[in-house]
Amino acid sequence: MNLKFFCLLCAMLACIFSSAQDKWDLRRCVYYAIENNISVKQADIQSRIASLSVKLQRAGLYPNLNFSSSAGYNFGRSINPATNEFQNDQVLFNTYQLQSNVTLFNWFSQRHAIEASKLDKQAADAAVDKARDDIALNVAVAYLQTLLAHEQIEISNVQIQQTLSQLDLVQKRVNRGALPELNLIEVQAQLARDTATYITAKSTFQQNLIQLKALLSLDMAASFDIETPDVSSIPVEPLTGLQPAYVYEMALKNLPQQRANQLRYQAALKNIQFAKASMYPTLSAFAGVGSSYSPRYPDQSKTIVTQLPGFDTLNFVVQSSPGVYQPVLAPNLKASVPFATFGKQVFDVTLGQRVGINLSVPIFNNRQLRTNWERSKLDAESIQLQTRQDNLALQADIYNAYTNAVNAQQRYLAAQKAVEASQKALDFSQKRYDAGLLSVFELITNQNNLTRAKLDVATAQYEHVFRMKLLEFYKGQGLKL
Repeated sequence: MNLKFFCLLCAMLACIFSSAQDKWDLRRCVYYAIENNISVKQADIQSRIASLSVKLQRAGLYPNLNFSSSAGYNFGRSINPATNEFQNDQVLFNTYQLQSNVTLFNWFSQRHAIEASKLDKQAADAAVDKARDDIALNVAVAYLQTLLAHEQIEISNVQIQQTLSQLDLVQKRVNRGALPELNLIEVQAQLARDTATYITAKSTFQQNLIQLKALLSLDMAASFDIETPDVSSIPVEPLTGLQPAYVYEMALKNLPQQRANQLRYQAALKNIQFAKASMYPTLSAFAGVGSSYSPRYPDQSKTIVTQLPGFDTLNFVVQSSPGVYQPVLAPNLKASVPFATFGKQVFDVTLGQRVGINLSVPIFNNRQLRTNWERSKLDAESIQLQTRQDNLALQADIYNAYTNAVNAQQRYLAAQKAVEASQKALDFSQKRYDAGLLSVFELITNQNNLTRAKLDVATAQYEHVFRMKLLEFYKGQGLKL
């Protein structure tokens, strides 16, 4: 029993350890977000709807085929739909129609509609790519922010360890009477501030994790952690290859938003041709088969004649003698006509076929067709203006991103120099403090300066990487971390 319990405990610990070690890198986060993000799924649904529109337009080139049937009762004096005779009776009727139509020529209206739907489908696919790029960029931003918060935790933790060491040394010197107790209080206050900074950094890290989980559409209660690679190992392209004019030229060719705008404009031009062709005559062909059934339809081919006893007097003729009439007799016959069967009526007697050509010429339709044509031209003009506006906004974003990248690089270099200077100042201060030539307050001040400098260099480094990656993204290289 103990052995089983021990094995079970080991298995549970192994599962907990493996789940704790399961950390997500940026590639996994991006792939998962693309597969599960709701915005991406909605864009994919719109793409599939556009695909259905293409199939619908293509199907319009083929003949349609429809079957219809009706059944009912006629009461009182009415026309038997099978015999076309008036009857004062209840008459059951059934009708059947099989109809087909096909467009022969409509000034290529259907072809323009198909081409427009294809372009709309390509634009919808580009919109899906844009949604994927947007979520990938948002995930990358959240991932980098989370890495920065983790780096700040590490820096704060190192500062706490240094303050604890300093507190231990001051405590010993106070106990020996070498320093006043005020120095100990100052170090304890510094430890409290360092602890508050550490707690704030951990809180920021957890908030960034929650934001990243929201982008991934993960359950908030699920266990989640990320890989923390060294930010200095992230490849960054030099600024010389990311000049804004060149990046903008590449963005117009590679970014899905610009590609979608261009496709939508081409589709709008096709819609103009479609609307214009709708104002011209349409030539179509039709064919149909129809039949009907009534239980009162007589089958003349199966008439039965029966001779009855006696004769019927039809008329009288005058004989040679005046006043003498001779009757004209005829056999007494009775005709019986049965009703035609369902199969004979539907497939033989009442079966009719038709075929023909139809010419439809729009003459006056309350200006609907012309309004559609003029509106399609305005739609194309609106899309063209929207494309120009998006391109101008993209150009402004790229130039701003380049300026921010240059500034971030300069801030990062300046922050590195500040760390070097702060480290040297702290080293000198530590030596002077050990020699009793510097107060604890001054030493703590130098320690705080170094900590702030390290936090600034971490922030500047991550901002520099993000700004460079944003330029690479605009260039069409995707995200590479």
